[in-house]
Amino acid sequence: MTLKEQALEKHYEWKGKIEVVSRTPIQNKEQLSLAYTPGVAEPCLEIAREPMKVFELTRRQNLVAVITDGTAVLGLGDIGPEAAMPVMEGKCALFKEFADVDAFPICIDSKDPQVIIDTVALISKSFGGINLEDISAPRCFEIEAELKKRCDIPVFHDDQHGTAIVVSAALLNAMKVVDKKMGELEIVINGAGAAGISIAKMLIQIGFGNVILCDIKGAIYEGADWLNPAQAQMAKVTNRDKKTGTLADVMKGADVFVGVSRPGLVTGDMVRSMAEGSIVFPMANPTPEIMPEEALEAGAAVVGTGRSDYPNQINNVLAFPGIFKGALSVMATDITESMKMAAARAIASVVKPEQLTARYILPYAFDKEVVAAVASAVAQAAREEGLSRL
Repeated sequence: MTLKEQALEKHYEWKGKIEVVSRTPIQNKEQLSLAYTPGVAEPCLEIAREPMKVFELTRRQNLVAVITDGTAVLGLGDIGPEAAMPVMEGKCALFKEFADVDAFPICIDSKDPQVIIDTVALISKSFGGINLEDISAPRCFEIEAELKKRCDIPVFHDDQHGTAIVVSAALLNAMKVVDKKMGELEIVINGAGAAGISIAKMLIQIGFGNVILCDIKGAIYEGADWLNPAQAQMAKVTNRDKKTGTLADVMKGADVFVGVSRPGLVTGDMVRSMAEGSIVFPMANPTPEIMPEEALEAGAAVVGTGRSDYPNQINNVLAFPGIFKGALSVMATDITESMKMAAARAIASVVKPEQLTARYILPYAFDKEVVAAVASAVAQAAREEGLSRL
């Protein structure tokens, strides 16, 4: 059987990857009276008197809503909320398996940003955090921004920020391998949707250097008349020299390539045109913009992809479990840029200097040190920003 056939067979067998498990026994009259009526009235009244007690008297502090509208599911595109459910269940299973965070999938049957915003805001009091997932750009930017204003719990769009955090961690270590300096890198990002824009923002905030975003029409620059509002905003802070032309044009002399676009868009010649000691992160899945062996043959010094069957997997699972665990542990009201940067540095730090090589710039997904390091760093950053409610 192929992997696809095995996965389908297993999903028929599992009939779902998550379930609700009671944390208290209810096997006799006394236990029933404590967990439900009449005893449950007391915690209800306690919360009514002091609403923040909900985090102590219920599971809310450790519960995340994983929310989608099914418009940008993995590499499948707009397949709708029902078809998105297996992915959302999988994400919830990862939360539990990697960080012991409880998560619940919520698939919304609407593409209207305002309907999604209202729906999530109205149910947010049941959760300690909101993980937005697989919502298409540019709608996802508006949805996240408005929910951050309306909700008093962390709201995090993993497709944007999780990817940006792990790319940043990978680049922090890759720079050391090729001995390049912070602030001096020329970085080309192909794909100017949710992930590409978020990666660009974070790389600029950390201070890696000049970033050039590209989409299907080529390099994005200030004044181009074909940009959507999110791209136009990014044009103001990227591409300092206002370079124009194709992806191949702007990759010439670049130090770093990051791909969040489509398979096969990068050739060996394009990699050869980059600066010496080039770093290449083609992350289109399952087939990257250029296969790792071809990029290495063309002279790339460090290569990372989104695939688990090659070295240096750039995988969001390195970020989101620890980020939410850290934010929830201090009852944070938000996940901020400084918390995200703390997460990136924490991920990078798990790879010790003596371990660092061109084939090992990121810890493995199953390295248990990752979640602990990220959670600790995020919690500390939240305290320093005054976002902890503990």
